[in-house]
Amino acid sequence: MKILGMLLVTATFLAAEPRYNGCWNITVTGEPRARAWWLEVTGAGTGDLRGRFVGAPGGQMDAIPKISIAPDGELVFVFERGYRRPADDTSPKQPSKGVYRGRLEGDKLTGTFEVEGRPETRLTWSGVRAPVIREKDDGSWRASKPVELFNGRDLSGWKVRVAGRPMAWKVEDALLKNVPPATDIISEANFWNFRLQAEYRLSKGSNSGIGLRGRYEVQIYEDHGRTPDGHSNGALYSRIVPSVNASRPAGEWQTFDVMLIGRTVTVVLNGTKIIDRQEVEGLTAIASDPNEAEPGPFILQGDHGPVEFRKFTVTPLVK
Repeated sequence: MKILGMLLVTATFLAAEPRYNGCWNITVTGEPRARAWWLEVTGAGTGDLRGRFVGAPGGQMDAIPKISIAPDGELVFVFERGYRRPADDTSPKQPSKGVYRGRLEGDKLTGTFEVEGRPETRLTWSGVRAPVIREKDDGSWRASKPVELFNGRDLSGWKVRVAGRPMAWKVEDALLKNVPPATDIISEANFWNFRLQAEYRLSKGSNSGIGLRGRYEVQIYEDHGRTPDGHSNGALYSRIVPSVNASRPAGEWQTFDVMLIGRTVTVVLNGTKIIDRQEVEGLTAIASDPNEAEPGPFILQGDHGPVEFRKFTVTPLVK
């Protein structure tokens, strides 16, 4: 009977293992910054298991250095990083192991996260498969009535991203600006396919970002004259690298013209097309809304340095 039980466990494990493959959008209970996570698993059921992850505590998309599926079918992956310490801990930050565990429950992937040896860091999470979005930027979309998300007078239409945090943005001299360190703000209105026209200004060494549909960050970064990478001004953060650096020097006004249709994104920075109808694979670190098949809000990142906006016009696109 013992052998039979072991065979049944093994058979269940082998049947479930390939089902881990794919991209998962993850909702985290109690995540301190109200952020969603993203996980991709490939090679489950083969000898080449791999993964990529966007989530706490890192801000970019990272290859998972250690990932496995246990004999009982549990997915386990580990990062060694400098995780946040408790507020009253003044000791130097040391690398710790962050352990993520997940199991398949029907169509969902449910699990936990915990910094090894620190049970107070435990979070629970639940993932669903990322949807297939078939709409493309094929030239058939037309503009509808523009929506001014910044009226030049007050913060109407915006709220703090994390409930209970103080509003540390203000309108001054017809400019929308943060008072660092500020929490992110999020639009009350949601959008699906759209064109965004924004004008912004950064001080030396500052950076910010615009979250599209509350999921995909177009980076704002003071990087005039540098070689483009996944963190550059106008990048789809940690996912799509701009073709050229079109940034202006710190203190000058800059313009974004961003088109998002389905998963297809185009970014024009200061009149130069730097991303041309490229596919968005999935969530970036700014994500607060993991429901990719639904309309979502805009997010303005406020905790990375001073930023000012004088225009934020959204034109919904329809057939």
